[in-house]
Amino acid sequence: MEKRGELPINSSKFRKLSDAEDLTEVQLNDMDPSHRDETEVGNSGGTETRFNGNPEQSKWFRSKMFLMSVVFSCLLITAMCIGFVVHYANSGDVGDMDAVTYWPVKLPQEQQEWFDRGIDELKKAVAREYNRRRAKNVILFVGDGMGPNTVTAARIYGFKEEGLLTWEHFPHMGLLKTYCADKQVPDSFSTATALFGGVKVNYETGGVDSNVPLGNCTASQDEDHHVQTILKWAQLDGMRTGFVTTTRVTHATPAALYAHVPDRRWECEAGMKAEDRAQGCKDIARQLVELPTGQRINVIMGGGRQMLVSNVRDSAADPLDTWASKSSDGRDLIRDWRQLKEAEGASHAVVQNNRELWNLNGENVDYLLGIFANGHLMYDHERDRSEAGMPSLSNMTLKALEVLGNSDKGFLLVVEAGLIDQAHHRGNARKALNEVLQLNAAVESTLSFLKSTDRLDETLVIVTADHSHSLTINGHPDRGASILGLAGNSKTEQTPYTTLTYGTSYQGFQVDPTTQRRRNPAEDDLSGWDYTQQAAINTDENLHGGSDVTIHAEGAMSYLFHGVHEQSYVAHAISYALRIGRFRDSAIAETLAELTPL
Repeated sequence: MEKRGELPINSSKFRKLSDAEDLTEVQLNDMDPSHRDETEVGNSGGTETRFNGNPEQSKWFRSKMFLMSVVFSCLLITAMCIGFVVHYANSGDVGDMDAVTYWPVKLPQEQQEWFDRGIDELKKAVAREYNRRRAKNVILFVGDGMGPNTVTAARIYGFKEEGLLTWEHFPHMGLLKTYCADKQVPDSFSTATALFGGVKVNYETGGVDSNVPLGNCTASQDEDHHVQTILKWAQLDGMRTGFVTTTRVTHATPAALYAHVPDRRWECEAGMKAEDRAQGCKDIARQLVELPTGQRINVIMGGGRQMLVSNVRDSAADPLDTWASKSSDGRDLIRDWRQLKEAEGASHAVVQNNRELWNLNGENVDYLLGIFANGHLMYDHERDRSEAGMPSLSNMTLKALEVLGNSDKGFLLVVEAGLIDQAHHRGNARKALNEVLQLNAAVESTLSFLKSTDRLDETLVIVTADHSHSLTINGHPDRGASILGLAGNSKTEQTPYTTLTYGTSYQGFQVDPTTQRRRNPAEDDLSGWDYTQQAAINTDENLHGGSDVTIHAEGAMSYLFHGVHEQSYVAHAISYALRIGRFRDSAIAETLAELTPL
């Protein structure tokens, strides 16, 4: 046996338990009460710790009651987890604010207002549903020149900062990139072709692809380079079609629906070169009345008599558009249109003022031609509202819906608020904003009509613009101030400036001849209809802007508009929603769709 070292054994920590050959030593703990139940037992093999606690505790952990409690707790937790999984899987939408509560917090009124609004918007967001049914009808509203700043300024002008325009309540929206095939900043003819035909084309051309240069008659006659539109696709599928505009019916935006020309100025023969006419190129007005796509349009309403009829007379109540051409070749295309419909035996009507439009029962006609002005229609605040006057955009839109709603095959209607653009081109911001409000009224009236006729769920309603303008919202005007008023004083010249200005404008850069400084706008009637906002650069007119424009959608398949899109995407989305053009169903699928609508 190994001899142990001579260690002192008189320490109180050690006690000799045995004289056995394998000596065992017990190390006693300090007398600290917190350690009184713990004993370390040492031997030559190591140290073992034992707990000499309450024997009742030890029995509890080994009892049946404890084991049952553990098992029951495990089963309860498992059941709860399974319940949550099943609930979320079945509900499909965890964020139902009608069922999910939130913690009410008492806040100062200045904060509470915005928290309440936030909760209201959240409720709308999580309650939004996707209407996936196939669209039977499409109504496309186009605010010509209605860029984002125009929309914001019109909202403030009509409803103050807190308000919303009707289409801003729509559940789906996106942005459209408006550049055309050869320009960063487009014109209305090229953008309308993108919207209606799904193809980006050259500046100031329409209905022809980018292989056709501006003004080239020969290239435009190659039908391989003609761009077909949603209007023609809808006609081929048996749908009714129509358009309404406050501009001339031969102007850039509506012309892109039916014409194929290399120059937007070809509204009548006077806008064309003699050699182009000699080659057989047709002007836009003749294509509307003499070619198949134009002839099949059920509703045509707007201005432009000076393009359709030769040598019309100018008057204060119905002025000619001096910026455009006017026909002088002896034509009367309104007469020709009427004679064509009579020869076809089609029920039709020609209306040229409010009285004739009001008295027309749209359900009794299949074709309607309404020409209410020599040039563009009058601005809404200027128009004659009497029986002899011109209709509003809302009046024309509702009458168009009466005519188009007579078919079980559905319809496609394009509505253009074209005078927004015309006002911007002259630098008259108030006129432009008021025309946006007229578009808003037309959209609101349309939604009411669709609801009253139980067509809203089967109709895709879209509101967008073709391009923007250079309108800007400047400075730091007070909340609630007039959007047409002053924003403050320039810090460098101390001259006041208005909240709304333009980048380019007609007579926009205004100099005081006595001081040779910028004219003080406070000396002018800023809220006058004819006030021209100041601008950075003078030119012959306000030029277009190149920013993206918004697109808003409601109804059948409105979810197709969801992000930043090429402007040309719109035509493809509409044709898909209607199942026309390249997305047209087979005859069997068409029959099944009619028998079992979604």
